[in-house]
Amino acid sequence: MKRIVLTGGGTAGHVTPNMALVPSLKETGYDIQYIGSYNGIEKRLIEEMGIPYHGISSGKLRRYFDPKNFSDPFKVMKGYLEASHMIRKLKPDIVFSKGGFVSVPVVLAAKRRRVPVIIHESDLTPGLANKICIPAATKVCCNFPETLKHLPENKAVLTGSPIRQELFSGKKEEGLRLCGFDDSKPVLLVMGGSLGAVAINNAIRENLDELLKQFQIIHLCGRGHYDTSLDGKNGYKQFEYAKKELTHLFAATDLIISRAGANAICELLALKKPNILIPLPASQSRGDQLLNAASFEKSGYSYVLQEEELTSNTLLKAVQYVYDEREEYIQTLKESKLNRAIPIIMDLITKYSK
Repeated sequence: MKRIVLTGGGTAGHVTPNMALVPSLKETGYDIQYIGSYNGIEKRLIEEMGIPYHGISSGKLRRYFDPKNFSDPFKVMKGYLEASHMIRKLKPDIVFSKGGFVSVPVVLAAKRRRVPVIIHESDLTPGLANKICIPAATKVCCNFPETLKHLPENKAVLTGSPIRQELFSGKKEEGLRLCGFDDSKPVLLVMGGSLGAVAINNAIRENLDELLKQFQIIHLCGRGHYDTSLDGKNGYKQFEYAKKELTHLFAATDLIISRAGANAICELLALKKPNILIPLPASQSRGDQLLNAASFEKSGYSYVLQEEELTSNTLLKAVQYVYDEREEYIQTLKESKLNRAIPIIMDLITKYSK
């Protein structure tokens, strides 16, 4: 039996694509091991799947001043030594990395021990962790056509993002029931990530009465952003965070407003949901969501509204436009060539396993 080590962590976006690959890896007969940080979000998610988990020290490399810049290099070095020990002990045939800083020592240790490495880059331009890892990689998978020019030509493979198959198992009737809705009006789903997005939350709530004239609204507002004063408002249902319910909520939804994290928008693409993207502004990020959103807009998958331009008028105009043009958006989403990530990545894993 061949063995694969999966790695990646720090955020759910660095874990869920790995999780999406697990069923196909098991079906193909791989023994699956996971290397992540001691107590990152990946530890809980992976252990819940019953996959052996190995924790290592993890430090973040920053391009800006932070007092932790003095201590984190030692954590990275410790992580490399621990990863090297784990690679020697586990003797994997291949490593698949989804990125995040915990993956850096794992990838470098695998390269040193001549274990093939496949990397997946979600964003349009590689983040710092993957930039460090690319020279050690056998192949580098990516989500966007524009990313190919940022990668070595002999390593780059356009795959799209692996999507968890359970996302396709939702039932519309159950989604409506969870919210206390019926099928008299279309459903608008608003989400800003697990922590929510204050600007999006505020804009939705300021225009709630106007939006409710046409839509029923599911609002994933983020932890700590639940507004109890809106409890019981007809046609409006809040969740701080949805987990098992999410598949059913997606199934019940006709239109989505979302941030533009790479994995989130790839899920919208796979689900073929007309959507409005409000990317995280450059002042709050390295600008990756802006690039992701621009790519999806160019491809005809999304309508993009910048946070700096978010007003009652622009929000209501965007919602009406996308809903009116929903059939055209759905057709474009159906025609995308980025919905075959798992078969393509599995072919690469099989080909390059030593």
